[in-house]
Amino acid sequence: MRSIPFEDERTVRLPKKLQQQRLHRVIREELTELQRETVIAYYFQEMTLSEIARQRGVNKSTVSRTLRRAEERLRRFLRY
Repeated sequence: MRSIPFEDERTVRLPKKLQQQRLHRVIREELTELQRETVIAYYFQEMTLSEIARQRGVNKSTVSRTLRRAEERLRRFLRY
């Protein structure tokens, strides 16, 4: 029986340092200020959606929507 490689085995991966640099560049240059602040608070400062919403004085759903749109932009700009 022949072994079929996983998709990950066939794709070329950038070194982790380059991936991080690229991610930071995209966050800095391609996201709006509000999206950037939301991504940083949620992923890097590990705040919850409720905490971010309370801090900004908006609904949790507004923060969730902002985060989702930011993630969509990140995916689009980080795609190879």
